[in-house]
Amino acid sequence: MKVLFKEDVFSYIFMLMFLSSIDQCFGVTSDTITTANFLKDGEGNSIVSHGGTFELGFFSPGNSKNRYVGMWYKKISVRSVVWVANREAPLTSRTGSLKVIEPGILVLVNGTNKVVWSTNTSRSVQNPIAQLLDSGNLVVKQAGDGNFLWQSFDHPTNTLLPGMKLGWNFVTGREVYLSSWKNEEDPAPGDYTYRCDPTGYPQNFLKKGSNVIYRSGPWNGLGFGGATNSRYGTFYRYEIVSTNTEVYFQTYLTSTVIATLILNPNGVLQLLTWGDAEQAWVPFFIIPGDNCDTYKLCGSYSSCNSNDFPVLCGCLDKFVPNSSEAWNKADWSGGCVRRTQLNCSQGDVFLKYSQLKLPDTRNSWSNVTMTLEECKNICSKNCSCMAYSNSDIRDGGSGCLLWFNNLLDIRQVPKGGLDFYIRVASSESDDSLEQSNGKKGKTLIWILASSVGVILVILSMLIYHRRRRKVLELKKRGRLGYTGNYKMDLNSGNCAEEFEIPLFDLSTIAKATNNFSIDVKIGEGGFGPVYKGMLEGQEIAVKRLSRTSTQGENEFKNEVLYIAKLQHRNLVKILGCCIEGEEKMLIYEYLPNGSLDSFIFDDTQNKVLDWPKRFHIINSIARGLMYLHQDSQLRIIHRDLKANNILLDKDMNPKISDFGLAKICEEDDIGAKTNRVVGTYGYLSPEYALHGLYSVKSDVFSFGILVLEIVSGKSNRRFSHPDHNLLGHAWKIYKEGRSIELLDECLSDTCSRSEVIRSICIGLLCVQQCPEDRPSMSSVVFMLNNEGVLPQAKQPGFYIERNTKEVEFSSNQHTNVSVSETPITILEVR
Repeated sequence: MKVLFKEDVFSYIFMLMFLSSIDQCFGVTSDTITTANFLKDGEGNSIVSHGGTFELGFFSPGNSKNRYVGMWYKKISVRSVVWVANREAPLTSRTGSLKVIEPGILVLVNGTNKVVWSTNTSRSVQNPIAQLLDSGNLVVKQAGDGNFLWQSFDHPTNTLLPGMKLGWNFVTGREVYLSSWKNEEDPAPGDYTYRCDPTGYPQNFLKKGSNVIYRSGPWNGLGFGGATNSRYGTFYRYEIVSTNTEVYFQTYLTSTVIATLILNPNGVLQLLTWGDAEQAWVPFFIIPGDNCDTYKLCGSYSSCNSNDFPVLCGCLDKFVPNSSEAWNKADWSGGCVRRTQLNCSQGDVFLKYSQLKLPDTRNSWSNVTMTLEECKNICSKNCSCMAYSNSDIRDGGSGCLLWFNNLLDIRQVPKGGLDFYIRVASSESDDSLEQSNGKKGKTLIWILASSVGVILVILSMLIYHRRRRKVLELKKRGRLGYTGNYKMDLNSGNCAEEFEIPLFDLSTIAKATNNFSIDVKIGEGGFGPVYKGMLEGQEIAVKRLSRTSTQGENEFKNEVLYIAKLQHRNLVKILGCCIEGEEKMLIYEYLPNGSLDSFIFDDTQNKVLDWPKRFHIINSIARGLMYLHQDSQLRIIHRDLKANNILLDKDMNPKISDFGLAKICEEDDIGAKTNRVVGTYGYLSPEYALHGLYSVKSDVFSFGILVLEIVSGKSNRRFSHPDHNLLGHAWKIYKEGRSIELLDECLSDTCSRSEVIRSICIGLLCVQQCPEDRPSMSSVVFMLNNEGVLPQAKQPGFYIERNTKEVEFSSNQHTNVSVSETPITILEVR
């Protein structure tokens, strides 16, 4: 036994203290970064997940001298980086530090303590930590808490790890997708992305920029519909999950094999497994796998067969080349057409096609409960339906999947291909055809087939089936209420689903606003004055109901009931309310940049919003409305969408506000009727202003006006022209092919011409006179973010006005007049 003398004891304690201090500074033996223990760039400094699977530290890719914070597998000999934090903000020296700070943010700072990268959070915690999990997920959370403030799984780079979700969250509006590195030495986002697309029936896309280069095929319950190069292994499985709130693609490992899905800088997607014997990554599958994986190589109604090289493409049976001359030159892009044209009125039939990769489902509709026979009946009764199949092939097949418009991106799949049924003329019928008399089904679904096209068809049916259930459930449960000191009923009273928002007393709000000082008054609307305040360290906006306000109890209830139930990044957030005596106040998050109209209609401020910011604002408003109309718990019609009801946060992100006039929509798109027309002159749809009919399409009309205002920087209500308003001007130059002239002059140096013209066309589609001609907001979101050909817009409603004076009138003053030649007159001008 060794005896320690006094000097040895002091030396031993000093050594322990020294090693402890090193651990606190660099976290070399931990999976966690705390406010006291940070990670500093240096040899051997890293954190390792608890099971030793992943390591996080600083690295330089290839021969690059730039420094990044990255994550890689700990136990394999080849460093394979699966995630990069600061991929667009490299450090140029080895002076970086990764720290956790309150209120719960992970920050990367350089040698001068300047933040070069950080996470974000919507909550504040007192003891935040960052922890590297054995799944490869880096999370920020309150110590001891399982709820994450932020996680790297929501922000992948080029690698999909098992358990990570790739897709859309419709509540938050966040899309999670893979993006390739620029090259082997630069992890910044490259040209290629891999995404789960929820448009129509879910499928995955590999894209270069905005161009699709590979499509997986639709999800069929077991795999992707007829894809040849995405296979199962005993160690690996994948699935697509689709709900009302999210759609995502996810992979799982069923053994201890190390596997990863990676998107390379050259646009190749690989599932790799680690081979211990080879000490290298081994490809399990590669996408694209052959020439037939090229998206729509053969055009419409044609299939690709990789065994027929060099003549890869062939028309489906009963179809012929659209251009024989081009086809003979191996130019198959024009595709094929029916040998005999359809005649829906005389009855068409459906021909079965087998062993194929199913066509692109972005123009499709689905119902998971129908049988194949019911599916055929629905398709046969709608002349726009081009094909049908089961949506799920498990247990003999179930569900219904309908295609509209041309069928694209079909290929031969001898092993694992699927069956579907294509509409052909009745004269093409033979023993192999299924007769389609259209009389067996009892279910009839009316599908819109207007100039807006098939996108409307898809989404109107989706809305009908998915959202109608929610409304019926709420009606069955009875009433909506508010718990606290103030109880409210939505529909004259019966109580239902209850929820709480903070209820503040008057003295607290008075103190927060310096007793409602004129110095902190930031605006006034129909509700009353709005004050800026400070409550519990947070900036707030307080709307105080004026005793002389034209709005009252109903509007106040609407604000509390609706906004408290709605949670979306593009909707203003309510923090609480105050009801004391005759005082009624609403407390919101404070948005420092005020309303959109103060920027786009101001000759100085308009320069702050360049075209990329305006296009982002248009997209974000569209997503907020899409949430209201179909993705929220309640189907909401805003009824007062306008520029000064769009508020901007510090980063110029828009949030829809003012739900005082909002309504729950329980009807189909034909709309409800009211004798009290309320809203704002210049934004109301014709059917609402003249006949009191409102629906989600009323909001679409208002959105269209807003788009044209954002593009032009001019107000529809105040546009100066002797013959027409802003709508008339936009419509005139659109017909003459001069839409770009609508663009705000200050944007000429920052604009994308194609985005501007697309936005104008979408704006005009939204303001068409007939509600059924207007797209749904889901369709609008799709059109804004894709480069396909848009439908031709029809003449807008209220496009000519010879009198722009705002007047008030009661509903019995409506007369039978032509919408296009009459000034708008509103019961309540706001």
